[in-house]
Amino acid sequence: MENTVAAQPAPLSDVELASLGDGELAYIREMSTEEARSFFPQLKIPEGIEIFAVHGADGTPLALTDTRFAAIASVKEQNLELVSVH
Repeated sequence: MENTVAAQPAPLSDVELASLGDGELAYIREMSTEEARSFFPQLKIPEGIEIFAVHGADGTPLALTDTRFAAIASVKEQNLELVSVH
């Protein structure tokens, strides 16, 4: 009997991994007002409010909202599939 080893695919690069699901998947993350300002410096965001960001599969911020419900609606409006990221 001959031992054979199946060829393993090469690991994905960071760029290749980030592009998986691009334009198809999104996730929602709560962030601080400071983080939100770093992504969207042109926005005047008051301190102390809850902010939910919709991100594309590659981590690009797509939208900011003040409720999780609105963030979910934004995902649906953009015809993206919401995924859970842990």
